[in-house]
Amino acid sequence: MYRVATIDVAKASGMVCTRAPHPPKNGRRGTKGWEVKATTTAIMELADMLATQHIERVVVESTSDYWRPFVYLLQARELLVWLVNAHGVKNVPGRPETPKLDSVGLAKLNERGMLRPSVIPPVQIRQLSDYTRLRVDLTTDRARHKQRIEKLPEDSLIKLSDSSPPTSPASPAGQCSTH
Repeated sequence: MYRVATIDVAKASGMVCTRAPHPPKNGRRGTKGWEVKATTTAIMELADMLATQHIERVVVESTSDYWRPFVYLLQARELLVWLVNAHGVKNVPGRPETPKLDSVGLAKLNERGMLRPSVIPPVQIRQLSDYTRLRVDLTTDRARHKQRIEKLPEDSLIKLSDSSPPTSPASPAGQCSTH
């Protein structure tokens, strides 16, 4: 790759590194590294900067869910973004430990084509997954609240009759008995 960038993501920031040809030194590559806050404004400014520099591919190291704003906002700016698995990258021999050196090492792997991207589902699939996850959460919450509502009268020594239908807002109050 001719012009590449990498982002080593942390909770509140990302260490960015770009590698591009160094014009005064023919055949040499210039490396520039800096930290970017993980805020929407800062990431959008980064996206504009990378687009202005004609960066061909941005590699983001996946760390927990912290990678999401970086990947989604950079993709929104129509940059080619690869998400790489942190576990696979960490196994490369000679990998440095500091975030800045880590980002530089990742950029070198990026420009040499030694990284494999993870699959990032398209927006429609991500939305469908979010809706499915929300439905599961709401169904679980509904069952938990239903059990709690059934338990409240029993804690007050009121036993719902065995012949009564399951507790619901439409259940008649006359089906309760006290012990």
